[in-house]
Amino acid sequence: MRRLTVVQLLPALSSGGVERSTLEIADALVRAGHRAIVVSAGGRLLPQLEALGAEHVTLDIGRKSLVTFRHVPALRKLFRDVDADIVHARSRLPAWLAWFALRGSARAPHFVTTAHGLNSPSRYSAIMVRGERVVCVSQTVREYLLRHYPRTDPGRLVVIPRGIDPDAFPHAPMPDPQARARVVALHPQLSGTGPLLLLPGRGTRLKGHADAIGLLASLRAAGMDARLWMPGARQDGREAYLAELDEMARDAGVEDALAMTGATAAIAEAYAASDLVLQLSRKPESFGRTVIEALSVGRPVLGWAHGGVGELLAELQPQGAVPPFDTTALASAARSVLAQPPAAVTMRSYRLQAMQEATLVLYRSLVEA
Repeated sequence: MRRLTVVQLLPALSSGGVERSTLEIADALVRAGHRAIVVSAGGRLLPQLEALGAEHVTLDIGRKSLVTFRHVPALRKLFRDVDADIVHARSRLPAWLAWFALRGSARAPHFVTTAHGLNSPSRYSAIMVRGERVVCVSQTVREYLLRHYPRTDPGRLVVIPRGIDPDAFPHAPMPDPQARARVVALHPQLSGTGPLLLLPGRGTRLKGHADAIGLLASLRAAGMDARLWMPGARQDGREAYLAELDEMARDAGVEDALAMTGATAAIAEAYAASDLVLQLSRKPESFGRTVIEALSVGRPVLGWAHGGVGELLAELQPQGAVPPFDTTALASAARSVLAQPPAAVTMRSYRLQAMQEATLVLYRSLVEA
């Protein structure tokens, strides 16, 4: 197989699932002997990308302004100069720019898109189904696209689930007293004889922090010395939201059993320290990486049964799937799972290597065809 040149486009290299997937595919390309180029406005992950051996071209292709379309000629020239085989757009505005840059090209590279999220249906969002192949990060995303863009050829939609590195999320004993002790040393309010609940997620109402606090109150009212840690909830600029959650915890009488902190870099240890991981996003998510990370470590997960989270739980741990926003069912399921944790699951289907290999196979199939 000849050496491929793949150009990935995204707004910036800050943080998030889109950026993570971009780096993961760049790494796989370089290790397979191909040329990996990323176009973005740059960001804190740029040194990590370059350390992988990938190349970066700095263009601000994510700013939502008509002025951004001035980059179309530069992209057209880039695709021609590097003799690109694949142009892979991971976000809507970069996809539109790539689409216009590829129009009329004498030797147009193959155009691939990835639908990372459940974007609001619109003509603007429709660009994500115009790829020769459209990578869907879950079956949920595939069904969403077909429902909202029914004229799309189903044969162009390819489901390639996101994956994790099992070495980064190794299986831990249940319970793991050493991990729990280290967490309690940092957050003494999490010390107790009962279970530790964990809800990782940034400080936004959509992540379901209020539902988690309500669950904590319900378990403690039933006589369980439960504790709750919500890493990532405390963020600069979200002080009003945190104050609202603090007041809710005080009203429920659980403020001394709750820790709302900044994000933790040791998320695998956070999973290991916990007894139950919560994924209570109020808005359906496209995938639900928290689910597979926690299950890889060997911790049960409880989540609303919608979107990608519901899809994963239905396949991997049905006991953790709760009808959306049914707080009574949530408390009942929590008591049941804590009393009898589900058997550990095998995560072969959601490994990083499987995602990388499937994406490279997709690239090759287009070029060879």
